[in-house]
Amino acid sequence: MFKWKKLLTAALCAGALFFSGCGGDDSGSSSGGDPNVLKVGVTNFADTLEPTQNYFGWVVMRYGLGECLTKFDEKMNIQPWLAESWQVSDDHLTWTFKIRDNVKFSNGTPLTAEAVKNSIERAFAKNTRAATFFEYASMTADGQNLIIQTNKPLPGMPGYLADPLFIIVDTTAEPARDFSKEGPICTGPYMVESFVKERAVMKRNENYWDGEVPYQTVEIPSIDDPNTRAMALQSGDVDVAVNIAAGDIDIFKANDKFHIDEIASLRVVLARLNQKPDHILSDPKVRAALIAGCDRETYNDVLLKKTFIPGKAPVPPSLDYGFDQLKDPNSYNPERAAQLLDEAGWKDSDGDGIRDKDGKNLELDFVVYNSRAELPLYAEAVQSDLKKLGFDIKINTVDYNLIDGMGIKGEYDLLISNITTANTGDPEIFLTWYWKSNADGSNPQNGSGYSNPAYDAKLNELSSEFDAAKRRQLIIELQQILLDDGASLFFGYPQTNIINAKYVDGVIMYPSDYYWITKLIKPAK
Repeated sequence: MFKWKKLLTAALCAGALFFSGCGGDDSGSSSGGDPNVLKVGVTNFADTLEPTQNYFGWVVMRYGLGECLTKFDEKMNIQPWLAESWQVSDDHLTWTFKIRDNVKFSNGTPLTAEAVKNSIERAFAKNTRAATFFEYASMTADGQNLIIQTNKPLPGMPGYLADPLFIIVDTTAEPARDFSKEGPICTGPYMVESFVKERAVMKRNENYWDGEVPYQTVEIPSIDDPNTRAMALQSGDVDVAVNIAAGDIDIFKANDKFHIDEIASLRVVLARLNQKPDHILSDPKVRAALIAGCDRETYNDVLLKKTFIPGKAPVPPSLDYGFDQLKDPNSYNPERAAQLLDEAGWKDSDGDGIRDKDGKNLELDFVVYNSRAELPLYAEAVQSDLKKLGFDIKINTVDYNLIDGMGIKGEYDLLISNITTANTGDPEIFLTWYWKSNADGSNPQNGSGYSNPAYDAKLNELSSEFDAAKRRQLIIELQQILLDDGASLFFGYPQTNIINAKYVDGVIMYPSDYYWITKLIKPAK
């Protein structure tokens, strides 16, 4: 086994032993928690609470502020939320959403179909990503009915409107209220008392429409280091912690004062590969060599202690889209990787251990962002493995907010990300955003330059297909195209968890990763 793997395994074990003897009373909080205050330790990537900025709507929803027309249950089935029902016309071009009666925003303003219309229009006006979900020909309010007409059939419409970008806000509260600093006016169980990136404080929404709100106050410290987050939970500084790292989770499994809700997630950790013309990775042999040179099974089994499933395909095995039947032509094979680099003309001409071609070294920048503990581990492992093949890999760690749809302000060699694959109910949006051609600028999420006409044609077929079995087959075929093209490097699929002291009840980790703080969380009886 490679030296770095032994060292990292030892470091993880040592860290677990150190933690078990430090960080306060490992029996958990003896106070039983304050029945009026809930404290939740999270990692937060949002600078503001403006739900249309970047992906900050995720935080607005996770913190119990915002709600959408629809939501997902524990099995990713679409359920009513602010819309009590919906229907589509026979020609699949007109959607009618019935907005619930007797719902109020946190400021007491009634929720109407007109208010919903204004909120969705605001999302389209403020974020071009909205149009990558759907485009509408018209949107009107008729009583409590919101009517959306489209130019083409959109089988995923109810799922699109569950995305946090479409959180329903009271647009009449602007401009008197700065949503980015003071938080938006929404319909969720909690509302903003104060917010900075490092710490948020929520308070009970006295106008909440869907039953009792258990806590008067919710304190949400952002604890980006996963070990520190685990220690805060262990010592009783927080009552709930989201996504405890692999090296620490066993401590809580061995302590009956804590409850762990751990599930197979919908996420994939992948590296987007820059395939723009004249880039090193535009050569399919170099991409194939890079992917085949990465020992993904060992990364996940050793570094991440089997809390990640080894990567192969775009869509994780937690979803029924043909994972086992897909063939990975670039599974781990360092001998084949070396041969491919030779065939592509990359050879070590000067004996310095780095391959070169036409006076240029085989040098790549690997960009990772700093809010997820596994990303630098993967990057360092890749750096070690690919060095043996003659790559010169440099790692650049950046703040999440420097990343946009194109990458790091538009350019990268390899960009590693942890991405939800089915945040609208199935993987269509995911497969579209990251790999549909962007030659005309219509798909800015694809910053890699990947383009395949056959892939685009199959995506277009998927976008108007309502039959579930046909959709599944198309998604399988789309994934195989990406694998055959070496479009991206798929590292692994994380388990996700939320852990709470047992004096708190109703804590659930949902596969969509949107719903952390909900009305269901309350003091245990």
